[in-house]
Amino acid sequence: MMSLLGRTDVDAGEVFVNFNQNITSLAVATSGGYSLYSLGSVDSTLDKIYHTKSDELLLIERLFESSLVAIVSQRAPRKLKVCHFKKQSEICNYSYANSILAVKLNRERLIVCLEESLYIHNIQDMKVVHTIRDTPCNPQGLCALSSSSEHCYLAYPGSVTAGEVQIFDAINLHAKTMIPAHDTPLAALAFSPSGTEIATASERGTVIRVFSSQDGSRLFELRRGLKRCVSIVSLSFSTCAEYLVSSSNTETVHIFRLDRSATETAEGHGGKQTSDDWMGYSFFRFLSKTVTSYLPTQVTDVFSQGRAFASVTLAEAGVRRMCAITTIQKQLRLLIASQDGYLYVYSIPAVEGAECQLIKRHDLRMEDHYAMDIKVDSPQTLGLNSGVSIGGAAGVPPGGGAGNAGGSNDGKSVAAAAPSSGGDKPGGSYASAVKGDEPAGGASSNSA
Repeated sequence: MMSLLGRTDVDAGEVFVNFNQNITSLAVATSGGYSLYSLGSVDSTLDKIYHTKSDELLLIERLFESSLVAIVSQRAPRKLKVCHFKKQSEICNYSYANSILAVKLNRERLIVCLEESLYIHNIQDMKVVHTIRDTPCNPQGLCALSSSSEHCYLAYPGSVTAGEVQIFDAINLHAKTMIPAHDTPLAALAFSPSGTEIATASERGTVIRVFSSQDGSRLFELRRGLKRCVSIVSLSFSTCAEYLVSSSNTETVHIFRLDRSATETAEGHGGKQTSDDWMGYSFFRFLSKTVTSYLPTQVTDVFSQGRAFASVTLAEAGVRRMCAITTIQKQLRLLIASQDGYLYVYSIPAVEGAECQLIKRHDLRMEDHYAMDIKVDSPQTLGLNSGVSIGGAAGVPPGGGAGNAGGSNDGKSVAAAAPSSGGDKPGGSYASAVKGDEPAGGASSNSA
């Protein structure tokens, strides 16, 4: 999921909010620490499953429902820490040559995005398996990683002047395709749950497009609005992949329905129109083709673009918001986490064009009785090395100690941390936690 990087907003009492990959939990960071919430009963209650005091954070990413979190603090913006929050332990940390702008996780890879490079780690042992160097300048850290292990794709901007999307296969470590998505630079990216589709928005913000991540073909074109250009803040597919939700710097959140069945039905009939089709999708296609054949290209593009299925109008514009659509207790729900400290829960209407109905508003800044308040002064390590430096002057970690590891600096790969020698199965506890939050025993005492 995309995250909100309001670094200066934390001092103003606002918060950092971020959903995990399958929208089962929410991470919230304030100036005093961070909390993790379960979303299983969010219609009525918001259960805080963890809280700890910490430095002010720039980034926090949780790996699905596991106990692994990746964090970057304001005090050390070049250092990534991977922690096991239930064991109150730091597993490892890596330092980079420049500030970390984004971190993305799935069960196979951990991605670290710097302004002009991307580091790909094998999440099982945290070794750096590949580096994409000299990427177009990316000061916002815009990138996306598919949550799917089968289609484990990484997307990032391919140009600073146009909306080109580079798709990279993060398992086989090669470029997949380049998609010329927009005329203006990219503002938002999001993969579908399967990783086979990617949604894009440009800095202009009026049109959202959905492409195949495998061959780059355009699947959907959706119009957010006509009157004004906006800054798209959040793009997210629903967990069922049937909807796409977007938020911007305006007060309106848009939900688009991705109607794949209409296209499949028309293709399946081989051009033959049934009576039901004539009054539905096929008639619209016939009408659009007939009318648009007499109109300029710019007008036909607008006519053929999909409109929002539903929307939410919030009280205030200018507030950065994360949005997600998921199924909560067998009901489809729209979740809006705002940087001013609230989580909104909405039902999604069955009728196109209707407003979503507010079910609950949670105040993320209120303390509750379900939190564990833990301060770890001397974190232990869990089976991996700490203190590895990446992308330094020589491109290798400091000599000696647990952080010393070999590797070539060929412009594509950098030195990576080797598993520590402590314990019977080096790195085993970490790998177990990645697979399913199993007990992380046998911690190593190595440190940088």
